[in-house]
Amino acid sequence: MARSVIDILSEKGLLSKEAALEVRKKIKDSGASLDDVLAKQGMREEVVVEAKSELTGLPVVQLLGKKVQFEVLKQIPEESARFYRFVPIDKKEGVLEIGMVNPEDVKAQDALKFIANRLGLTFKIFLISPNDFSAVLSEYKSLGGEVTKALSEFEKEASVEEQVRRAGRGKEAAGSTFVEEAPITKMVTVILRHAVEGRASDVHIEPTLTELRVRFRVDGVLYTSLILPHDVHDAVVTRIKVMTNLLIDEKRVPQDGRFHARINEKEIDFRVSTFPTSMGEKVVLRILDPESGIATLEGLGLNGRNLKVVLENIKKPYGMILVTGPTGSGKSTTLYAILQILNQESRNIVSLEDPVEYYVSGVNQSQVRPEIGYTFATGLRHILRQDPDVIMVGEIRDKETAELAVHASLTGHLVLSTLHTNNAIGAIPRLIDMGVEPFLIPSTIACVMGQRLVRRLCDDSKKEVIMEGRIREIVEKEIQSLPAGYEDLKKKPPQKIFEGVISPTCPKGSKGRIGVFEALEMTPDLEHIILDEPTELKIIGEAKRQGLITMRQDGILKVAKGEIGLGELLEVI
Repeated sequence: MARSVIDILSEKGLLSKEAALEVRKKIKDSGASLDDVLAKQGMREEVVVEAKSELTGLPVVQLLGKKVQFEVLKQIPEESARFYRFVPIDKKEGVLEIGMVNPEDVKAQDALKFIANRLGLTFKIFLISPNDFSAVLSEYKSLGGEVTKALSEFEKEASVEEQVRRAGRGKEAAGSTFVEEAPITKMVTVILRHAVEGRASDVHIEPTLTELRVRFRVDGVLYTSLILPHDVHDAVVTRIKVMTNLLIDEKRVPQDGRFHARINEKEIDFRVSTFPTSMGEKVVLRILDPESGIATLEGLGLNGRNLKVVLENIKKPYGMILVTGPTGSGKSTTLYAILQILNQESRNIVSLEDPVEYYVSGVNQSQVRPEIGYTFATGLRHILRQDPDVIMVGEIRDKETAELAVHASLTGHLVLSTLHTNNAIGAIPRLIDMGVEPFLIPSTIACVMGQRLVRRLCDDSKKEVIMEGRIREIVEKEIQSLPAGYEDLKKKPPQKIFEGVISPTCPKGSKGRIGVFEALEMTPDLEHIILDEPTELKIIGEAKRQGLITMRQDGILKVAKGEIGLGELLEVI
């Protein structure tokens, strides 16, 4: 009699003779699968899979939450995978790696050979557990799976269109199918829905020489989510242009626009930018959720001295609060958190934004439209006639806006705005470079903040790292350079820190982002520096005298608390 999995388990003492007889009887009487019967007996899946490997000589692979890429998943239809209990798990150098639950199934082997011959691929079989099999099956319902179906429909329509064209019925009737009919519409809808569900801030649709790449930016990092055939590029871009009301035929110059869509019962705004490249138009969509809650300053990661400085300065009746940093560093989110604090019935708050990212009840928010001449500068002139107490200007981009913002703060208004500089200290030289007279700055600026966003460690999957070598040197150097008030930490620096680990519950090793901040306030000493010699070196000296905690130091404090990893911090600062 041929040896079986049950025999192997019995030989290893994992099944008693009585239990083995019972398993065989249940399989015979009920027709249930070996895996199901052994699972009910309390046998662990990995033990059963190892026994199958010993019997068949096939290697075992544990997927551990691994996501199967779209281009791999599409090789085998969902129906075939479900029926024959095998799934594609990877593709390397023309070899399709297949995960099978029951490799002894002759029909499944024949079906696999047929599919491989049709694709012109060789295949390699691995043993996987029923749980891993189910997990890969669920991927067919994910982004890759849903797009696979839409892509299949698109290819069918392309075939129909080619037949119609050959029949000589004219291009116009056939060509309209690509943009208006369901497959491309469904494909774009699925991409946007998964971007929103996956907490992406941006979607990049990029043509290459042979394919169309779709990437999502999650927690500040771009990840490739889909690789589509290059043939669908024009149809996808056209669909997005139709939704955004952009010029479909204009492919030579960049275009900008926005549209909104209802996704998962929420109204989501999308800001769209097209950009001509040598391979075709690239499209970037920024995802804005106007209904999402506005975080508090503490929730954003502002604490200690930095929080104290900001809270003290926003209580002033006039002056300018500036938030600095590069694009995507969370400046607007910080301004909204400040607005939430200032938003009271006794105040008239007016904002100029591009775009309006969050709606704040009680705040008069206005969207600038440069294409019709309604710019930040134009809007500021009119805002001053609206009897405002607090003015928020989305960004100071030019001399005119800077001068008007300075004028507004000098005439009894609290002005909130953002500026593109590397840090808080660089804001003063930047304003002077933009044409603001140095003697106006001391009586204008109340506080300047600098910030960056760093990936936050996932509590479920972070692991301890012993500080030694270069890591210890970096952390202890920053801790020793902290201003007064951190003596205990200086005497006893942390011995361990944390770093992110990829896990099934946290596939990217991080979950969300947190800010690292610095806050410079106007003081009599800083006023003298600005009026006499406003060099960055002298401003840094005054910042240290104030007890400023730099973004790097603030980040190290968060590393010591286990909120962020040192690697993540050093990537940003």
